Amino acid sequence: MRRRELLGLAAAAVAWPAATAPAIEPIRRQGRPHMRLSLAAYSFRQALDLKQQEPALTLETFIDMAATQPLDAVELTGYYFPETSPRYLARLKGRATRLGLDINGTAIRNDFCGTNASRLKEQIAHVKSWIEHTARLGGKTMRIFAGSVARGDTEERARGRCVEAVHECCEHAAQFGVFLALENHGGITSTPEQMMSLVRAVRSDWFGVNLDTGNFRTADPYADLARLAPYAVTVQLKTEIQRAGKPKEAADMKRLVQMLRDVNYRGYVALEYEAAEDAKVAVPRHLRTLRDLLA
Repeated sequence: MRRRELLGLAAAAVAWPAATAPAIEPIRRQGRPHMRLSLAAYSFRQALDLKQQEPALTLETFIDMAATQPLDAVELTGYYFPETSPRYLARLKGRATRLGLDINGTAIRNDFCGTNASRLKEQIAHVKSWIEHTARLGGKTMRIFAGSVARGDTEERARGRCVEAVHECCEHAAQFGVFLALENHGGITSTPEQMMSLVRAVRSDWFGVNLDTGNFRTADPYADLARLAPYAVTVQLKTEIQRAGKPKEAADMKRLVQMLRDVNYRGYVALEYEAAEDAKVAVPRHLRTLRDLLA
């Protein structure tokens, strides 16, 4: 068995990934592509913003709203949790379950590039705690960031610290059955080359890519996303892309979904809406489009 191979059903049993090896390989998935539609809470970031005295939405009412849409799941963004007590997380999980929705995962903010050792330990502890929160919610993946090179540092050193931190967190994630998904989110993940240098260096079967389709500002974002797609364990699909030096343009959703089919992707595709149109109007329309494309 090759490293990181995800085998399909065989004799009614699921074969898990093989033992780790020195270099990462694309995830191999048996069976036909299988994609389930989710909605990222970040799509309603203004309404969920906890800095407001009375936010227009809570995570509870976001889940209620999501249940009126053609969705299989929701992705809960860590920024909008008023608390993370076991009781509160159980209530969210139960609410989603009663409404027929999965909580496919969470998305948090972290920085593993910092030069301050104490601060880095705090960031690692933060990620580890959210791994446990995600497991309590029934989530399967957790989106993480890498970070940016600190002033006076080098990218090589920052990348080394990041890889070590991710590897430590993956060991923790393995205990809870949660995949850590590194997002292409600027900093030392701004280009596919930078992303691949990190992805290939982390030696864990509990690690992969959160493929954010709107974050590459390169000459050909579609081609660059296609390079990462084989390593995706979760996807955040944006309604816009932006080529280098050009204004934003509407994303070719059909092309993005076909890109996932081409690598036999099996997992969740979360709409993460960031465009200018009111999310209350735009999100339902885009979800209907995606539902048709994923059918």
